[in-house]
Amino acid sequence: MEGSVVLLEIWLGVSLALLAVLIGIVAALIGVGGGFLTVPALVLLFAFSSQRAVGTSSSVIVATSLSALAAYAWQRRIDYRVGLVLAAGTIPGGALGAYATSFVSNQVLRVLFGLFMLAVSLQMVLSSEKSGFKASVGGGWMRTLVDSRGVRFEYKASMLPGVAFSFLAGVASGLFGIGGGAVMVPVMALLVGIPIHIAVATSAFMIPFSSFSAAVTQVVQGNVVYEYAAVLALGSVIGAQIGARLARRIKPGRLRMVFGAF
Repeated sequence: MEGSVVLLEIWLGVSLALLAVLIGIVAALIGVGGGFLTVPALVLLFAFSSQRAVGTSSSVIVATSLSALAAYAWQRRIDYRVGLVLAAGTIPGGALGAYATSFVSNQVLRVLFGLFMLAVSLQMVLSSEKSGFKASVGGGWMRTLVDSRGVRFEYKASMLPGVAFSFLAGVASGLFGIGGGAVMVPVMALLVGIPIHIAVATSAFMIPFSSFSAAVTQVVQGNVVYEYAAVLALGSVIGAQIGARLARRIKPGRLRMVFGAF
């Protein structure tokens, strides 16, 4: 009997580690925190409550996003100027969203999470590379980036809609434990006018800002299961390095479809 329990615990540990690597790959590939996979997995496979799943996911996202950030910094595809401005709104939003989880029931939180992810996915899948609802706000920043392989990106960033939605991204990060990238990548690609590869890399740069404030709030509220968080963090750090390398090999239109599909 004791042997069976030990084998079960080993199997759960291995499964969790493999899941973490997969989450890290996907997170870095599409520029999100990975919480949209971590939260449902912890709820459905490991019987977590929604609050504890969100709390544990929020802490893991800090490690995942830092790993992805390092990889994209090496590729020189991060627009730091745009990222810093947009990140300013995600910090208070992340803390507010995490605090709000104390007042939302399990069932309501699950429904809101599902509806939110469905809306984001459909927008990315149905929009083409040149379509969307990019706002034509006067001015904007002319940006030019040259990555580590000499690929040149030129675009005009309309910052006003991006700043307006960055706070929403922070709230989503704290409330759903997803890191905020699920909002900011579509916002940057569809509203601000940033090429999808730069949007994914810049999102990886921004996520630590919102996820850290959300993670601290979740720790204070006692929603983090540390042994699960440790395994998930280690696996996702490894996976994030793989995902960032895969992203640069995928064409822009296909990367948008990959984002929406996941």
